[in-house]
Amino acid sequence: MKIVDLSNPLENTQYADPPGLGPRIDYMGHDQTADQMLQFFPGVTRDQLPGGEGWAVEQVTLSTHNGTHLDAPYHYHSTMDGGKRAITIDEVPLEWCYGRGVKLDFRHFADGHVVTGDEMAAAFDAIGHELAPGDIVLVNTAAGEVYGQPQYVGTGCGMGHDATVYLTERGVRVCGTDAWSWDAPFIHTAARVAETGDAGLIWEGHRAGMVRGYCHIEKLANLAALPARAGAVRWPCSGNDLYNVRLRSGVARNGAVLRKQQQTLGLCYFPI
Repeated sequence: MKIVDLSNPLENTQYADPPGLGPRIDYMGHDQTADQMLQFFPGVTRDQLPGGEGWAVEQVTLSTHNGTHLDAPYHYHSTMDGGKRAITIDEVPLEWCYGRGVKLDFRHFADGHVVTGDEMAAAFDAIGHELAPGDIVLVNTAAGEVYGQPQYVGTGCGMGHDATVYLTERGVRVCGTDAWSWDAPFIHTAARVAETGDAGLIWEGHRAGMVRGYCHIEKLANLAALPARAGAVRWPCSGNDLYNVRLRSGVARNGAVLRKQQQTLGLCYFPI
């Protein structure tokens, strides 16, 4: 069995998010936390602890967009499915998050390119995959190769409104990207908005959730390690074709599970 980790952990790095939006992690080692532990055990002294040590723990300040995470429809807009109230992350059916996976290789698209519905259709034709309701579509962009580097946030293509609707109208409820956003990087979108005056270009892939509710995963990792052709690996499966693909998002050392209205960071297993 081959295990592929598709997540990026939370880290103190300035290159995984735009300026001012990254997490802050304060690490406390065993030699710093004995008193913290002893407050729960009156009368016990530090010299009674093994090596005088407490626990290793982290204090984390973050946005729900930090690390590999799943966006819920409520993040995109207050409505979905043509005007219904958008669901929050705690309302996302778990059935959406378990299904047959397919990877699309969009690394050849230029940074800032907005994938169209026709390009999305052509990508499935190229690998001989016919979408079915419940399929989970992961998009490998150029951003995955530069995660943690200064150019990461501005790298990779984005999914346009029509490309996203192409997926959702065929029953896709969860999709994902290794880029910072499902949409094209803002620096490129801002240039197009300035040129055309069309504010409808802003977040067009996300806003497609107003038409049909869906979730997407952002900041995925190691998509290049997944099989190139859809259907090469299925879940469940058996024998030599088994890939156990894990989506693990947490603090770099001890891990964390966080649930919010808009997004979730936590432990789940992704079927490919």
